Amino acid sequence: MSSAFSSGTDDRSAAVQDNSTPPRGGAVDSEHEPPASTTTSVSPTSPEVRVGAKVGTAPDDDTLLALGREALTIEIQGLQALAARLDGRFAQAVRTLLACRGRVVVTGMGKSGHVGRKIAATLASTGTPALFMHPAEASHGDLGMITPADAVLAISNSGESDELTIIVPLIKRMGVPLVAMTGRADSTLARHADIVLDTAVAREACPLNLAPTASTTAQLAMGDALAVALLSARGFRPDDFARSHPGGALGRRLLTLVRDVMRPLQATPRVPPEAPLVEVMREMSAKGLGATAIVDESGRPIGIFTDGDLRRLIERHVGEDLRALTAQAIMHPQPRTVRPAMLAVEAAALMETHRITSVLVVDDTQRLVGALNHHDLMRAKVI
Repeated sequence: MSSAFSSGTDDRSAAVQDNSTPPRGGAVDSEHEPPASTTTSVSPTSPEVRVGAKVGTAPDDDTLLALGREALTIEIQGLQALAARLDGRFAQAVRTLLACRGRVVVTGMGKSGHVGRKIAATLASTGTPALFMHPAEASHGDLGMITPADAVLAISNSGESDELTIIVPLIKRMGVPLVAMTGRADSTLARHADIVLDTAVAREACPLNLAPTASTTAQLAMGDALAVALLSARGFRPDDFARSHPGGALGRRLLTLVRDVMRPLQATPRVPPEAPLVEVMREMSAKGLGATAIVDESGRPIGIFTDGDLRRLIERHVGEDLRALTAQAIMHPQPRTVRPAMLAVEAAALMETHRITSVLVVDDTQRLVGALNHHDLMRAKVI
């Protein structure tokens, strides 16, 4: 074979020039189609599978399972080796990205580019401002995305991707830190980088050792490791994460306050202590909360009366005239209350703990300002 195989995710320098099976130690770029006559045996116990053949018996379930398990095993072994090799260069990379006052500009070609987009998205959502820059577009103006305050994370398994090797010297000339994620420490990318993160794998999970599989998994895992380390170093908290995900379930749970979902005072049933039972029932029906607050002359709630209380009251006094009863005589004193600035999810937890469906909202002076019902929380998708 006249050309060497490198464990390349994105480089175009290697090519297959005959129909023989390449050695297990390397891979070519995924843009090159494997020869139609190539065959491989997935394991000592599995039957031979003809790759790319249009005739012959299709593999049975056992063979397909063997292929899947071998692919997963190879990728797991690659990650275990990656973890064992992690050294001070990783800590140096984390500190470099942590010190960046601009954005982390992630770049990569081919499959490495797809991985790079995911890494940039993960960094951005965990407190490290980041964006993806396509290396081919960078040569036609997008290099202007990089500012002196930025840092660059360049990804290439071979480290020889033409699109990257063209722009790397220009990035160095800008004086911004360059962190490389590559499988070859002697590559052009590695020689230009300030910090090199070794993401080499012994073999790809592809039976032909051609398609970027284990190598891209290693890149993806290294990106996650960087993001997690940066997240912890920044003291990133769940509410910080929620601010980047306001449309998600976590965002709703961690950002929604009681004041955002509560019923205002004018829609909150309330009666004075001397109000007769008929007035209590009329107020509850008019405002549809299923409960009413009993408030003193200063507007502070001193009790609550619910639909359930009404049913139990009638059951206890069958045949009796209840019209003379006052709100103060039938209320539950010292009702549960929450503040407007409390997280709605905390109010939901309080209601669940005490098995109640409504809670009164009071201000710092304990005056009634609204009410919250479990239906309000459901509508806001907090619960």
